[in-house]
Order: sequence, then C-alpha cells, then structure tokens
Amino acid sequence: MIFLALKTEDGRFKGKIAFYCRMLGGSRQGFYKYLANKERPWKYQDLAEAMKEIVSEDECNDTYGRVRMYQALLLKREFHWDAQLEKCVTDITEIKAFDGKLYVSAIFDCFDLGVLGLAMETDMKAELCVHTLENALTAYPALEGAIIHSDRGTQHTSEAYRKSIREHHIRQSMNSTGGRCHDNARCESMWARMKTELLYDRYNTEQMTVEELKVLIWRYFLSYWNNRRICSANGGLLPMIKRKQYYEALELAA
Repeated sequence: MIFLALKTEDGRFKGKIAFYCRMLGGSRQGFYKYLANKERPWKYQDLAEAMKEIVSEDECNDTYGRVRMYQALLLKREFHWDAQLEKCVTDITEIKAFDGKLYVSAIFDCFDLGVLGLAMETDMKAELCVHTLENALTAYPALEGAIIHSDRGTQHTSEAYRKSIREHHIRQSMNSTGGRCHDNARCESMWARMKTELLYDRYNTEQMTVEELKVLIWRYFLSYWNNRRICSANGGLLPMIKRKQYYEALELAA
C-alpha cells in the first residue's frame, strides 16, 4: 500500500502529508482512512492465507492463474465435509478379466464415504464417467450443484463429461497439472481396499469373465460398502448410518 511509504524506519510519519500523498498518487482522505482502518482484520485474510498455502505446496504452483487457483481452493485437498452430497471425489480403476479388461468408475461422497454412483465398461471412454454421474444423480438428485473432484484424465476433461456436469450445475475440481498422486489419494485408497477385501486372495480375476466381475463389484459397493461395512473414517459407522444420523439431526434442528 502506498501509504506505508510515508513511514520512517522507526514507524513515524514524516514530512507534510499532503505533499507526499500528491507525489505518491494518493490523497489525504485516503491516508486518514488508512490510519483509521489499518488495525482492522482484512476481510480477505483467510482467503489470502489459503492461497499462500496452495502456492507453498509445490514450487510450480506459483504459476496458478485465476481458474486453477479457484479449482484448488474449491477442494483444498481436505477430503472430508460436514454435509452430505456437497463434496465428492471420482476416479476410475482397471481390473483384468479372462475376456478383457473391466474399467470401474465411482463417485464417493466425502461426507460419509458412501458410493453415490457406479458404472462399469470394457473401455475407458468418456461415456463411462458420464454414466457414473447419471447413475449418481438418479439415485441422489440433490447432488446437483455439488463439487466433484477428479484427476485430469481425458475422460474427465472431455466435452461430453463437461457438458453433463454443466447441465447439472456441478462444480468441477481437478488435480493440479502434472497429476500429483496425493490429490486423488482418497479414491486410490478406496480402490485398494476394494481389491484387497473383495478380490486379492479370494479370486483370480484373470480366470473370471467381465460379467462375473461386474456382479461381484456391484454387490460389494452398493450392498456391502454402503450398508454393511464398518468405516473407521466415520468413527466406526456404516456410510448409510452416518447419512441417516445426519438427516435425523437436521430434523431435530428444524
């Protein structure tokens, strides 16, 4: 701020205020307004601190412009939330089968880690992610307007996917350029849990057909994961139990 230039090294104001204001392109009124308000907290202080933190996370983040900074601030890489159907993460994983590869796409709610939408295909085209979003919105119409975070894969940057999220007023958040792995760590962790609990040491997926794998995975996520699996991140609650308690609390507060 130009008015800081009016101070000496000991913090005192020097010379004739009107002269220095004129030289620096300020005004006396502006100077005295600055004095009256300089001790008040800046209304954008929290936002500025969050932006500084994002820039400090990686030496390349200082190149962030308005759009990428906005996307980083949307999620701030804190994958938890205080209300359901407001902030979600989505990702794709690959499983080898006897007759090809199966690609599984899911949307997880950051509030209770429940699976909101699930889709599976034998290719990784954009339609896989579009179907995942459509399935989630069919089951949870209130998902409209939520934040959904993803990596920068071609599926999530495709025009088909972006058209779908625009139609439903979804706010898109994506990993930083370069695909830093911890940006989508929550999804990677859930895929790893699914493969460990459902597949590894139980089945040789390369001896199973794609259709057989689909049945296993549908049942695991939509029946077991959402309704019967204890989740330590939820304090030991099942995702749907945590969601039920959330709605009950809203009713009591109404």
